[in-house]
Amino acid sequence: MKKLYSIIAGAFILASSTTVNAQCSGLRYHDYIFPIPPTLTSNVVYGSNVKETGATQSLLMDIYEPSGDVSTSRALVIVAHGGSFIGGTKTGGDVVPICKDLAKLGYVAVSMEYRIGMNNFPFPGPDSSDATESVMRAVHDGRAAVRYFRKNARVGGNTYKIDTNNIFFAGVSAGGFIGLHMAYLDQLSEYPNYIDTLGQPGLLGGVEGLSGSQGYPSEVKAVVNICGAIGDTAWIKPGDEPVISFHGTNDNTVPYGSAVIVLSGFYPLLEVDGSSTIAMQMNILGIENCFETFEGADHTPEVSGGTAATQAAYYDTIITETRNFLEHYTCGILLDCNYTVTPILGLDDLSADAAFVIYPNPANTSATIDLSQFNGYDVAIELYDALGRQVKNVGGIKTDTYILQKDNLQSGIYFMNVLVDGKKFSKKIIFE
Repeated sequence: MKKLYSIIAGAFILASSTTVNAQCSGLRYHDYIFPIPPTLTSNVVYGSNVKETGATQSLLMDIYEPSGDVSTSRALVIVAHGGSFIGGTKTGGDVVPICKDLAKLGYVAVSMEYRIGMNNFPFPGPDSSDATESVMRAVHDGRAAVRYFRKNARVGGNTYKIDTNNIFFAGVSAGGFIGLHMAYLDQLSEYPNYIDTLGQPGLLGGVEGLSGSQGYPSEVKAVVNICGAIGDTAWIKPGDEPVISFHGTNDNTVPYGSAVIVLSGFYPLLEVDGSSTIAMQMNILGIENCFETFEGADHTPEVSGGTAATQAAYYDTIITETRNFLEHYTCGILLDCNYTVTPILGLDDLSADAAFVIYPNPANTSATIDLSQFNGYDVAIELYDALGRQVKNVGGIKTDTYILQKDNLQSGIYFMNVLVDGKKFSKKIIFE
């Protein structure tokens, strides 16, 4: 499954006082230090604007805060759902788990809704203008969501205790489109000339739009793009925002590279540049970024297709590498684009230098643990579930191999420790 491309423009350490968040001491932004389900405030109005139909829509968001948190300055991640700009919801399974896990790490996470709907869909069928205009409306809404928190911090008492120097945007599929266009389509001169920003409903207000909190900055520090794309990588300029992207090579919804996007498998719209093309352009321009390729995977494999265990494995990769990426910009640590075994669930003593082999992995009813490199030593094996609970503990192993039975364990991701002579080696195992 894993084919990782780490594209890092230099050893980049952010050392200013506004960048190195004082809350980074300890495990915040790296581990699940707030394991209790987040505090949820639903349906907060962050603005309003006109839909493609001419009707006005109030724009709502759900805010997830770390339970029991006493910090008064917290990094924020705004998350946008998928749905091809004709569907999806802020309570969807593609975004709610991300928001909950980010809140457990210490972020304030927001699942925002935005205007969906496309002219001429489903009949007689949308064209490139209809599609691009729907993206622009959603981008205006994304900018308004960012501005809402900056305005609230300035004149509203900072209700959610946001560090406005650390605001990030993440999106899945269509949500990835939103984040990428917010970051890189930042000049009105870059708008395609076939877009009627004056005559079409809901497109007034230039680049920023009129969806709410006008006059406040809408910039974000970095973008998390999960299976999204951009209209043209020529809009990306040196010094633009960094991005981490995740994309399957067999994505039949949003192109992995550059190709015509086909809505609902039926309506060809326009050529877009997917994550692979974006990563290449970022690399050429020397912009810091990470790119995780999911070999052979279709669209958003973490929520669709395959077994539950396979989906969980993709999700685990996304949330772990996103954790690493955001922690770099929030805390000023060195960027690590790789999947790190040191988990986000409190087992901070695990080592990534594992010296044993698990096969098959994923496993069905049992897995073989090759311990031959520890010949001559007594070996103990510990197994932890995704919540950090120990579910197996076997000691006194003196053989070169050990058969680990699934027994009554649930399907999903587990973390294995092999303890040898006072040292600990660790790896991830998946039971289907």
